[in-house]
Amino acid sequence: MTQKKTSTSSRDKILAAAAAMIGEDAGASLSVRAVAARAGVSTGSLRHFFPTQRELRDAVLAVVYDEVVSKDWIHDRSIPARDRLVDCLRQVLAPAGVGEQAREAWGKVFEAFIAPEPTDEVRAAYLAMDLEGQRRVESWLAGLTQEGALAVGDNTRRARFLMTVLNGLATERALPAEESILRSETETLYMAVDCVLNSRT
Repeated sequence: MTQKKTSTSSRDKILAAAAAMIGEDAGASLSVRAVAARAGVSTGSLRHFFPTQRELRDAVLAVVYDEVVSKDWIHDRSIPARDRLVDCLRQVLAPAGVGEQAREAWGKVFEAFIAPEPTDEVRAAYLAMDLEGQRRVESWLAGLTQEGALAVGDNTRRARFLMTVLNGLATERALPAEESILRSETETLYMAVDCVLNSRT
């Protein structure tokens, strides 16, 4: 029984260390040695819980997204569905910051995923991050469909559209702007959400 607690504790340390590394650098490669050293565990222990780098990245991204969207308002029916979905999407954008912080975050993403050759490792790292974000948006849409606020349709396609809007807004946050970026961002989010909520496919 003590061994089970220790094992769980080691797994949690590994996930916390990897999440911290991604928080500091979105393109962190999460090498076995670096994560194990940061977590204070052996590389063998890390491999026991996460036999492949992809399994480690998938697990840590799930933790990161769950943390980012811990205030999941999508189920609070006292608020209109439209406002709930906008608030949830805004949570995804929040960690990017605005201005200098957004420029730094975008720069890290560029250096990690756009500047280098698209190796299998780079592609897998980006796709894991992208798919976890899409999975979260799809779960929100599924909740709205279940309650009848959104017509039954292709939520994967709807989520992809919303993720594209979020990617554009995250990039816009890093660019110079004449007006309040947050005001124009809110208008864009509402337009995107209205498009999804009124869609029949």
